[in-house]
Parts: sequence; C-alpha cells; structure tokens
Amino acid sequence: MALLTWSEKFSVGVKSIDQQHSGLFAMVNELHDAMMKGQAKSVTEGLLKKLVKYTEEHFSYEERAMETTRYAGLAAQRKRHSDLTGQVKEFVARHKRGDASINIELLQFLSDWLTKHIEREDKQYGSWMQQHGVH
Repeated sequence: MALLTWSEKFSVGVKSIDQQHSGLFAMVNELHDAMMKGQAKSVTEGLLKKLVKYTEEHFSYEERAMETTRYAGLAAQRKRHSDLTGQVKEFVARHKRGDASINIELLQFLSDWLTKHIEREDKQYGSWMQQHGVH
C-alpha cells in the first residue's frame, strides 16, 4: 500500500513539474514498500543516491523556469531548495556512517517535505508559470 498518493490536490498546474513531483512520490513509496517488507537496508543507499540526484535536477529545473519567467519568489525558493537538499545530504552522511535508524526518519521527512513544500511553496508559483508559458 502506498504511503503517498499523487492527486490533483498536489498539482501546481505545470505538467512537467507535476510529473517530477509524482516521481518523488514514487521514490517515497518505494522506500515505504521496502520498509514494510523488511528490506529497507537493501534499498536505502540506492534510493538516497537517486533522491539526491533527482532533487538537484528537479530544483534546478524549477529555478531555471523561475528565472526565465522572472518569478519574484525565486530567492526564497532557492533558499528552501538549498535547505532541503542539505537535509537530504545529511541523511546520506548518516547512512554512510552506519546509522541504521534513519529509514523511519527519512520516510517521515520525505513525506512531510513533499506534501508541505508542494502545497505551501510550489503552488504559489504555478499560476505565474502558466501565465508565462511554462507547461
């Protein structure tokens, strides 16, 4: 059973970004499924690497779109993105140090981050991007 289910309530109205967000939901669900099966140890390292790469690419994409459209909230979004990336990298460091307790924390962090960040911050730029031709 999926921990997070993508729905229109998370849509920012920009198809390319919604698809990326949906991919992040899938990663969280992948970790959740592995935990439910007792296989979290075997997938955590690969998932963390994939997550770091994906978030960096996703944030870069969002920020380029904001630059192109001259979105006024770009600086604040960059700061949030930097903070979130730093938190994910801290999970990576903890995992490398052998901290076996990170999976539940990581799952909670990712769930909260995705739902709250999308609903609070990302939805703010959706209509702006649509008005400026980003789909």
